[in-house]
Amino acid sequence: MRSPHTPRPSPAPLIAGGAGIALFLLVLVLVAAQWPPLMALDRTVADSLHRHAVADPGLVHVNRVLTDWFWDPWTMRALIAAAVITLWWRGARLLALWVAAASLLGSLLSQGVKAALGRERPHWPDPVDSAHFAAFPSGHAMTAAVSCGLLLWLLRLYGAGPALWGGAVAVAAVSVIGVAVTRVYLGVHWLTDVVGGVLLGLAVVAFTVAGYARSVSRRAPGPGV
Repeated sequence: MRSPHTPRPSPAPLIAGGAGIALFLLVLVLVAAQWPPLMALDRTVADSLHRHAVADPGLVHVNRVLTDWFWDPWTMRALIAAAVITLWWRGARLLALWVAAASLLGSLLSQGVKAALGRERPHWPDPVDSAHFAAFPSGHAMTAAVSCGLLLWLLRLYGAGPALWGGAVAVAAVSVIGVAVTRVYLGVHWLTDVVGGVLLGLAVVAFTVAGYARSVSRRAPGPGV
């Protein structure tokens, strides 16, 4: 494994992180206030997808396999753990610590907001799946956004070629969007739950990118050292 590129501090990640947090807070406030137009949208999307799910057990099974195995939060965390161990073994220990801290922070934020808001999940007389704990934000969606974002960042730091980069971006996009869709399709989350999870997850990644670049620049020797 090559050494990672030394990132330069840039306002772009901070701007992206700030935008993500602002949008997340907007959704959070509207959900907490139960803003009628947004609640109506949540209900319309949930009802429509649930009717389809009840009528198609085969597709429900596919969605459950995807959400419980391929895109399960523990699967995503295992990928991050493998990346952290590899970075540490190769000597990129500061980077390994930043990646581990970002993944842990994402989990703590998700659980903290869930506990604080306590939003109920959709209830169905004929459920096709079940889930526990509060609904907002979606832990699956947030973990996918954080994990995929961090892995893409690592590929960028290590100078991934165009083919690898393009393939990785496609897989990451399908994973984040896919896990969001499966959670709503299976009737265990509202649309705003998964949107909130993705927004908060991407903000965590953006601030991690900015923080790591700043920490590296501070550790770098000055002119003449």
